[in-house]
Amino acid sequence: MTTIRQRRVGKGTEAAEDQPSEETNVKQDEKIPPDPPGGRLWNVLSITVGGIVAITLGLLTSVYVATLHENDLWFSNIKEVEREISFRTECGLYYSYYKQMIQAASIQQGLHGLVYDNKTESVRTINILERMNVYQEVFLSILYRILPIQQYLEPVYFYIYTLFGLQAVYVIALYITSWLLSGTWLSGLLAACWYIANRVDTTRVEFTIPLRENWALPFFAVQIAAITYLLRTHLQPAQERLTLMIVFIATFLFSLTWQFNQFMMLIQALALFILDCLDMLPTAKVTWLYIIQISGLLLVCVLQFFNSMILGSLLISFNVSVLIARTIQKNLKKGGLLNRLGKLILHVLLVLCLTLLINKFIKKILNLESDEHIFKFLKAKFGFGATRDFDANLYLCEEAFGLLPLNTFSRLSSTLLFYVYGFVLFLLTVAAVIVAFRNLSGSNQVQLKEKMEEYTVTLKPDAAYSLVHTVLFGCLALSTMRMKYLWTSHMCVFASFGLCSAEVWKLLLKCLHLYTSQRTQVIKYSIPIITLLYISFKFWPGIMDELSELREFYDPDTVELMNWIKSNTPSTAVFAGSMQLLAGVKLCTGRTLTNHPHYEDKNLRERTKQIYQIYAKRSPGEVHGILRSFGTDYVILEDSICYERRHSRGCRLRDLLDVANGHIMDGLGENEPDLKPSVYPRFCEEIKKKPSFLHHALHQGVSKQNIPCLQACQA
Repeated sequence: MTTIRQRRVGKGTEAAEDQPSEETNVKQDEKIPPDPPGGRLWNVLSITVGGIVAITLGLLTSVYVATLHENDLWFSNIKEVEREISFRTECGLYYSYYKQMIQAASIQQGLHGLVYDNKTESVRTINILERMNVYQEVFLSILYRILPIQQYLEPVYFYIYTLFGLQAVYVIALYITSWLLSGTWLSGLLAACWYIANRVDTTRVEFTIPLRENWALPFFAVQIAAITYLLRTHLQPAQERLTLMIVFIATFLFSLTWQFNQFMMLIQALALFILDCLDMLPTAKVTWLYIIQISGLLLVCVLQFFNSMILGSLLISFNVSVLIARTIQKNLKKGGLLNRLGKLILHVLLVLCLTLLINKFIKKILNLESDEHIFKFLKAKFGFGATRDFDANLYLCEEAFGLLPLNTFSRLSSTLLFYVYGFVLFLLTVAAVIVAFRNLSGSNQVQLKEKMEEYTVTLKPDAAYSLVHTVLFGCLALSTMRMKYLWTSHMCVFASFGLCSAEVWKLLLKCLHLYTSQRTQVIKYSIPIITLLYISFKFWPGIMDELSELREFYDPDTVELMNWIKSNTPSTAVFAGSMQLLAGVKLCTGRTLTNHPHYEDKNLRERTKQIYQIYAKRSPGEVHGILRSFGTDYVILEDSICYERRHSRGCRLRDLLDVANGHIMDGLGENEPDLKPSVYPRFCEEIKKKPSFLHHALHQGVSKQNIPCLQACQA
């Protein structure tokens, strides 16, 4: 078991405040006055200061998470094998390809080894570049080889510093998004401070460095910042083209670096679809965003050797369906309220049916089943029938795929983030409902009385997108804890924008009959400054204590196992075991695996279920036959799985296997009536208690190496 122990003493512009709004949503009450003398100089100075603050905060965040990583593991002082073991589960698998490229005789040989890989899955040659999103490791390894830095910087540091550097990009993008929404860089400063103060809930980069989301989310944040700017009105054609190019590049990089990109962008496409239907975004720009999503994903598909999972994604089917449905229904945005509601319902049904038909057709043509486990998981998670499917239950029983814990909200509330977020969310939701109703009924074109004009509710297109974006990703986070990092980071942006927005305070003060321009200006600056002071005084001492706490990586059992494998097994040996541990075996020893944690392949899922029969109630002959069919030479049995106590009954790995095999589960509790007792004892228990268990069944000896907590035994 890995622990972290106390370290032993060792050697030593202000943008324009009210940007023009979409004419369908907002009535221009008055023309924007020209800049006063010196106003242009003030704007340049403000943009310069705001930019410097953004870059400084980004770099400080990067240094902060790098320092936490070093202090937590004493990374600079531990052995190479310990550094590699610290990259747990799939993190170790991804880093192993970076290491493989670095150690290859040439770049060409390294690429050939990835395209024709026969060590990741035994008795099978796979294309790593097609199956996994590891182009970032390829690019980084090539960059390390060609730059003259080998004498000064170890490969592992080049890798982790790149990831920590991307955190600077992430924070700067969040800062700019908030700045664009509110019109003041004070909002960006508050967003960045909230991101840092809520680090536990906004990022996990310091302890899961190579995880795909840590590569992808900074590019996603850049894309959102570019979309926010794109949705401004009265952009010059050159500005619009440049912004679209930035959106495309960020979308492409986001898609290239994370296998779940299609699901995140599907939610984004749904946000665009909802706002377009409600006439709250310009249709031409929404169309460009649909096309960019499709083209970015197809380009990634080409780079991944026409990965069928991308072609069969719901995102492509949905976006194509929207474009087709819009062509069919040309008069969607004309008519009165009831007329438009009827057309809208018909439009939604048409898009839904087309999406399902196109997606089913593509999957039928490509015989695609790679993502079926995701839909089985979603079906079981949201109560559409119980399932005995091993893969679906494996996800259901993991805490990361469960509901968002309630203590998350108490942590977010301690920094005032959740309170402010709820306040802004309520106000803008009310405004959005009013604006949507006005757009659908066509009342924005009616001449209202002068008194009513004073109270007209408005919502800018960029604010409307941010609102729907945060609502949809909030729903995702609430349902699946692992996805909370997509929500909480944007929560910082949304809350800071609302607190620093003149429009939000203007809306509130008008409702309370307290509105004056001067009062709005005072509130929009004073409240954020007070909030910043509160965060600083409350959390600065804790951050300093955190940075001064020194600990050390400590996992002697796994270190001993890896050293034993390297010293006592041939380099061609094939190892079977848990997905999580085998990723470390590949990274630390270079041995061939039977299975691994990258689960987006049907054959691999079937293979993993078969390998896991070592923890089920199966005969030794059956287990041996399964292992030998995958060319297994050695099996690693883990007590932490065989005698698992972390999960409750019904969610232990052995329980999932028993139910999938039709056997009753161990321990006290209910079993489904059709489950039967197994005639065989549990393999992992018996092989440890009675080594002759396998010997008598197979008439061959068992060679064992005893390692604390872990047991490697030759099959």
